[in-house]
Amino acid sequence: MLRHGLGMSLEELILRHALSRLLPQTQHVQATGVMMIPIPGRGIFQGAHDLDSARKVAGISDIQITASPGQVISPPPEGASYLGFIFAHGMSADAVESSLRQAHQRLVFEIQADIPVNQARA
Repeated sequence: MLRHGLGMSLEELILRHALSRLLPQTQHVQATGVMMIPIPGRGIFQGAHDLDSARKVAGISDIQITASPGQVISPPPEGASYLGFIFAHGMSADAVESSLRQAHQRLVFEIQADIPVNQARA
């Protein structure tokens, strides 16, 4: 989001701030957005599918899956992370939101229900 809006990474922004350097002036002609992909339920993440289809949605600039196969995942309040992130841009906030929702609907997540420890021993 920073690279699109300011033309720099978060690290560069932090260094500029620490060195009291000015930020470049920008004129925003497009809206941008990011969706933190929610975790639908507790389990063991096996993988994500249909990423290519989701990336083809108009306005989607990137999709990053940050969960690793085999990772135990859980939605809030127990969980402390997301499955990943979807990034989009468009002419309006409504267009960006629509792109993010459409891309998310195309993604398929494989999550295995985790087995309680007391049943695993039986």
